[in-house]
Amino acid sequence: MGKLFSKLFGNKEMRILMLGLDAAGKTTILYRLKLRDSVATIPTVGFNVETVTYGKLRFNVWDVGGQEKIRPLWRHYYTGTQGLIFVVDSADRDRIEEAQIELHRIANDKEMQDAIILVFANKQDIPDGTYSYFYFSSLGHTQSAKE
Repeated sequence: MGKLFSKLFGNKEMRILMLGLDAAGKTTILYRLKLRDSVATIPTVGFNVETVTYGKLRFNVWDVGGQEKIRPLWRHYYTGTQGLIFVVDSADRDRIEEAQIELHRIANDKEMQDAIILVFANKQDIPDGTYSYFYFSSLGHTQSAKE
């Protein structure tokens, strides 16, 4: 996968924004990428930013809290974003429509027009975790990474 990223982006630094509803697992994913280990987290009020190195690429990953009161502030982080990781809690079926609305709001913003979007279906390993294709298609997309 490192070769693919290198071909697409060369040797450079990228700004990645990690968004999703509260309790989707954004901060856990960020520190798993950064430290290659699981860490205990608390709900993010504000943001976390870390540099993650993958091969010759450096990703500046901005993890922004997903509570409903914080979401209107997300747009302030869009400028200069090259990639979006939108994290969805696969076990939280009751909030898929809410996640869909937020993802569409982000994707339709002119500041995010050129950003690459990855929908990350998290928590598939726990009971009630749903296969990622269900979430992907429920979010209004027609092709998953597994296809």
